[in-house]
Amino acid sequence: MTAVIFHLAFPVSDLTTARSFYVDRLGCTAGRASAQALILNFYNHQLVAHVTREPLTPQKGIYPRHFGLVFSRYTDWEALRDRVVNQGLDFYQAPRHRFPGTPLEHYTFFVADPFFNLMEFKFYTDPDAIFAHQDLNQVGDTP
Repeated sequence: MTAVIFHLAFPVSDLTTARSFYVDRLGCTAGRASAQALILNFYNHQLVAHVTREPLTPQKGIYPRHFGLVFSRYTDWEALRDRVVNQGLDFYQAPRHRFPGTPLEHYTFFVADPFFNLMEFKFYTDPDAIFAHQDLNQVGDTP
């Protein structure tokens, strides 16, 4: 299979604010833009911020909707965590170490953009935990 990239479109109410957050603070690269949309290179994946006039409201927690990245190296996860801190961004959910000592052990944190879009960033100590271990039923946090 050839390399593929992920594409995700998400709502924003203002492109200037979106550009400031995603490019200046989170470290994305801006691509094409119009009065209604901005393409972002997010670790070589394509995000598209689309302006909406619909009201944008926060979720009551991290479920059901969020998106993000699973890093293949801890140092990359750590670098983004440090960037979030250095840019003065607020953690929606602070960095933490989940399921230590199990096959599902991983590090995670969440941030929210100014439009209430939630992003999770993870690093699994066992790469098989990303898609394998069907015998284990732990997925996410227990409500």
